[in-house]
Amino acid sequence: MSSQTITMSGIPPRVLSREQHLRKYVLSLEPQVRNSLVYLETLSRQLRNQREFNIVYPVGRSLFIHIRSRGRERSLYTAVNPAVDVPGEIVHILETLIAPHLGVHKDFETKEEQEKILREVLDTLVVLDDALEDFEYLVVSRRGTPTAIRMNSYTAEAASYALILDKVYMGVLEPLLRDPYIEDISCDGVGPLFVEHKIFGSCESNIVFREPEDLDRFVLKLSEKIGNQVNYRRPIVDASLPDGSRINIVYGSDISRRGSNFTIRKFSEKPVSILELISWKTLSSLEAAYLWLLMEYGMSVWFCGETASGKTTALRAASVFLNPKSKIVSIEDTPEIVVPHDNWVREVTRPGEGGGGEITLFELLKAALRQRPNTIIVGEIRGQEASVAFQAIQTGHMVLSTFHAGSVEKLIQRLTGDPINIPKTYIDILNAVVIQSAVRIPETGRVERRFLSINEIVGYDPSSKRFDYIELFSWDSVRDLHEFRGEGNSYLLENKILTMMGLSSRNVRKVYEELSRRARILELMLEKGALSYDEVWNMVKLAYEVGTEKTLERIEGGEKIWLRR
Repeated sequence: MSSQTITMSGIPPRVLSREQHLRKYVLSLEPQVRNSLVYLETLSRQLRNQREFNIVYPVGRSLFIHIRSRGRERSLYTAVNPAVDVPGEIVHILETLIAPHLGVHKDFETKEEQEKILREVLDTLVVLDDALEDFEYLVVSRRGTPTAIRMNSYTAEAASYALILDKVYMGVLEPLLRDPYIEDISCDGVGPLFVEHKIFGSCESNIVFREPEDLDRFVLKLSEKIGNQVNYRRPIVDASLPDGSRINIVYGSDISRRGSNFTIRKFSEKPVSILELISWKTLSSLEAAYLWLLMEYGMSVWFCGETASGKTTALRAASVFLNPKSKIVSIEDTPEIVVPHDNWVREVTRPGEGGGGEITLFELLKAALRQRPNTIIVGEIRGQEASVAFQAIQTGHMVLSTFHAGSVEKLIQRLTGDPINIPKTYIDILNAVVIQSAVRIPETGRVERRFLSINEIVGYDPSSKRFDYIELFSWDSVRDLHEFRGEGNSYLLENKILTMMGLSSRNVRKVYEELSRRARILELMLEKGALSYDEVWNMVKLAYEVGTEKTLERIEGGEKIWLRR
């Protein structure tokens, strides 16, 4: 196979020459697959509309992903890294050789430092000999004791990479964890891993566990790495990975018929921005402007929906609208909430050990009330902590949270029923409820996340035993559009925020003008391609400093205010 043919694959020659493992992988592909490859540094959401695709993209140093459609239910997702073909016996020999040398290197603060130390040790144990074939090796011994291993340069790099992935990072999962386009990683038992791709949907990966024993060993090692070990007495673990991603592990075949399994919900340190959600039609610019007004004036908002409806993503994106000078306390089981504010206290629950020492959401929420925050963000409200959240709102704190409920009616049923039991007359303490869902768009057939409605809670009428709420925004599923009920229909804008803005009822029109002004700011930023989380945050800080009117004037005047800080 000539180098010219490889170049025709679409992968730049400089990449192929630098990454020999990628070159070997490309050569192993069938000609029709190889010659139609497209290499992309980043992926666009526009690719979601392609029925057929054959793409390679990088996800880290020497790590690449090859994803292609194949006329089946799921696309094929292949993680390509230098370690993929390294024989297990070479890695085992290296493990034996390095063991006596690592005792003097116990202290390291970062993964990068640990990798550097390991590479330094490996350099003293590997003798390069390019006369050997790939993955051919010779063990060097002295007085019957192995002291070194002789390999060619390609094998040495691949074997070192395999060992470092296993010892320092997350092994075969590392490419998937570094892939910014992956939402979920799922191992259902013996067989392939599945991934949920943000652009290409559900995919089958090339990572396969063929024997239950291999899967059990991997799961045990995985639980050790996260410091929350599973065993037959404690077969289920919920924990966080070093990057903050959620992981659930079920060990053994006693309670899982197909053997050990695990699911990872990926975490991104940099949140999706509210403008990105608008560009994806999750919500409209007017809905985002409305959330901005609610959060500026201290209204409590809960983001509700079923599992994987985008609640946490929306909460994280909308939190950028909170006053930059606010003190914020976030409370979670696993750390997912991220805000850009300086005065931010981040607290997480703690499981108990031996029947004691457990710190729950309920206890953290009670403690938060003594910390004098302006805003409390609860990752997810599920039980008795809801009563404390309502007490917090009553005492003047804004509470943002997510909640599992597919409608306002279901939310109220859960809040007023066992085990939460919020008095019905207290429900209107919660100001607004966003209802979200993952829906199938008829035009494309794809599943997308949408705000189904934004609702204002008005109150409870004891005489009719009815809860009153206003569906201010709703989603038209036929046209895939977000509709606004219009001026004169908002209870919160006209009865609460209007007063807080220092306006009288005769000036009610001005609050709707402010809503439109904020929507216009967001639309102009979209038009100018300023969609990132940091750019939105820079704009919000300016708006709090000089007001939205001057902010809009400066954008319309051509100033790139989102780059000012």
